[in-house]
Amino acid sequence: MSGARGRVLVVEDEEDIRMAVTAELQGAGFTVDAVGTLADAAKALDAAEHACAVFDRILPDGDALGFVDALRRRGRAVPVLFLTARDAGADRVAGFAHGGDDYVTKPFVLAELLARVLNLCRRGGLRPPVLRHADLEVDCARREVRRGGVLLSLSTLEFAILEYLASRPGLAVTRTELMEHCWEAEPMANVVDRVVKRLRDKLGEPELVRTVRGVGYRLS
Repeated sequence: MSGARGRVLVVEDEEDIRMAVTAELQGAGFTVDAVGTLADAAKALDAAEHACAVFDRILPDGDALGFVDALRRRGRAVPVLFLTARDAGADRVAGFAHGGDDYVTKPFVLAELLARVLNLCRRGGLRPPVLRHADLEVDCARREVRRGGVLLSLSTLEFAILEYLASRPGLAVTRTELMEHCWEAEPMANVVDRVVKRLRDKLGEPELVRTVRGVGYRLS
């Protein structure tokens, strides 16, 4: 049975960090599955539903970026926080672009990590309605997108941007709004445009996400 706050997966190969994070989360009422490899993470994710997952970036059997990206491509929507010693801006951008929802660098304060996990769990626990626009269907609960009845494979950021636009059809949304809503840390300015371009490519024709010159984007 999960704790009162739900179940969290912690994937960290350094035992002292894994034990400290586990103790902090358990103290806050979470049930914790703590493992040290991506192989064991895959088994844990298949065995139970998780409210959130905390991944160290570099693990004995690979980089968690590719693992999380593969999860997203299979439609798994568990919120993911990357925990790593890598602090470069490019590494943060890569984490978000591959399906991460938040990013904490080592060394870190356990109380801050707990606060970020709680925030991700709250966001993941929301069950908004299905948003429809023309032949587009955005199922926010299942985190699935269909166009013309065809299921599309979107990254977490692509889904977040589309969900935000679909909840405001016809309205211009600024890049600043998208950055504040879809990213935990402020991304580089051109990252928003790059993610929107990938989203447009996946949505296909006729084009739904239009550029509003000097402002941002709108779903039209």
